[in-house]
Amino acid sequence: MANQIRHFDISCDDIERAKKFYEAVFGWRIEAWGPPNYYLIFPDFPDRTITGDLRAREEPLSGAGLRAFACTFGVSDLDATIKAVRANGGSIAVPKHKLEGIGELAYFTDTEGNRFAAMKYY
Repeated sequence: MANQIRHFDISCDDIERAKKFYEAVFGWRIEAWGPPNYYLIFPDFPDRTITGDLRAREEPLSGAGLRAFACTFGVSDLDATIKAVRANGGSIAVPKHKLEGIGELAYFTDTEGNRFAAMKYY
C-alpha cells in the first residue's frame, strides 16, 4: 500500500474539546494512549488501513492560513455531517459543492482551528 494515506494526526489546543467534537461528528472512539496528551483515534474502518491521533499542538498558532494537510473523510450523508459540525462547535470553511463525476464536498474548521473535508462520493 505504498503512497496511500495510512495515518493522520490532528493537532489540538484543547484535546478534550477536539475529542468531543470528533466523537460527536464522526462517531469515532478516541482513547488516551502512550505519551501524555496523545490519543489514538479508532475510526470505524473494518480493515484499519487508516489510523489517526489527536495530540497537543507543539506551539501556539499565530496568523492565518492552513498549516497542515487537509484530510478528506468519505461520508454517507454530507448534509448530516454539516449539521453535526455546526452543532458541535465547528464551522463551514468552504460550502458544499459538486465535483462533477466524483461527489459533493465541503471543507470545515474544527474546534481547534484545523481544516478538514468531508465528501459524499457518488
